[in-house]
Amino acid sequence: MTTNEMWGGRFAQGPADIMKEINASIDFDRRLYAQDIAASKAHARMLAHRGIIAQSDADAIGHGLDQIRTEIDHGKFVFSRDLEDIHMNIEARLTDLIGEAAGRLHTARSRNDQVATDFRLWVRDSIDRMSQGLRAFQVNLIAKAAAHAGTVMPGFTHLQSAQPVTLGHHLLAYVEMAARDRARFASARACTNECPLGAAALAGTSFPIDREQTALELGFSGAMRNSLDGVSARDFALEYLSACSIMTTHLSRLAEEIVLWSSPQFRFIRLSDAFSTGSSIMPQKRNPDAAELVRAKCARVTGSLVTLLGVMKALPLSYAKDMQEDKEAVFDAADSCELALAAMTGMVDDMQINEPAMRHAAGDAFSTATDLADWIVRVLKKPFREAHHITGRIVALAEARKCGLLDLPLSEMQTVEPGITADIQSVLGLDASVASRLSFGGTAPTRVREQIGYWQERLK
Repeated sequence: MTTNEMWGGRFAQGPADIMKEINASIDFDRRLYAQDIAASKAHARMLAHRGIIAQSDADAIGHGLDQIRTEIDHGKFVFSRDLEDIHMNIEARLTDLIGEAAGRLHTARSRNDQVATDFRLWVRDSIDRMSQGLRAFQVNLIAKAAAHAGTVMPGFTHLQSAQPVTLGHHLLAYVEMAARDRARFASARACTNECPLGAAALAGTSFPIDREQTALELGFSGAMRNSLDGVSARDFALEYLSACSIMTTHLSRLAEEIVLWSSPQFRFIRLSDAFSTGSSIMPQKRNPDAAELVRAKCARVTGSLVTLLGVMKALPLSYAKDMQEDKEAVFDAADSCELALAAMTGMVDDMQINEPAMRHAAGDAFSTATDLADWIVRVLKKPFREAHHITGRIVALAEARKCGLLDLPLSEMQTVEPGITADIQSVLGLDASVASRLSFGGTAPTRVREQIGYWQERLK
């Protein structure tokens, strides 16, 4: 074993092979390279500006880091597991390129504040991508809703037909969810957007650094006010994972509906070959595998949140190596989220709507019974609870006759409630039912079109 040249002054021997295996993070934290280089360039410029290092050294560091960025971008950089992480790999290569000046870069900083800064920059970038992906998802939902603002379908509670709604109204519910997801990511971004650089190992530094300079250059809102918190806080990553988990839960709910709707039992939609797969043994099968995988991705993302909560729950201040386990959870969640979001955005655009099947299903299970009860309240001035009982008895009568409410003779309804008139027919149809739901946020096509206009304007 040989000592690690980057931190070996204290150690006579290098790490055991198993120590190398458990300690190295370069296999995953290499994803931080762009953020690490950006933060190092800002740090070097600040050191020179404050007279802590020579301007010539800062210039050499900047040029060397630019070359390293080019090497990594083009796949020419050789990563070494012996150097543990992305920070040491870059610093070692910088030493190869510019010599002694590279050693001045780490003045007034530690890997603790370095990785915390890089990680916040990476999460911030991921949040921005997620927000744009959610916007694209909303745009596709709105387009589909606009095409089907008046398409009648069953609305469900307990997965039982409840009342008729419009498909446009149903899809706009997910637009609302996505808007709240974007708000959660915006909140997470605000908490992420504070700069720990300059906190050093945990206590700050004796060098006369300018933390605001580096913070502002890197696009942060400012420097974190406590050095202990700066190196040890991972709540920004937890908030990010929480937003990811809630978002994928929303995606999973729509994915589940796509699975149901595309089944022969529902026949509400059809996915093209682009989002379907076949069976190795059953030639007739069309499987909505993309939607099913989105459901599974949700569990995986939630698992990442639980993992990081478990890592952080019992750590005393400040930094502990346990926190090295934060990045794999976040990276995996980000990959799963971006893939699931893109897949759902594509499926919404792709799905073909079977309007007759939706309409037929909307008329099942006496779905306009509430309209009958409302008519009794409105016209006969009955208390709603009494109207509810009357309607229940009429439904039971129709069920016994094996017919719908529209097909039940008026005379039979009048055996339950003599005050019912032929006018009742005007509220029992599907179109009349959905058109009557004119309350704000209701399913009436006029309200749906208003909401579509609102969201189109908001997303401009």
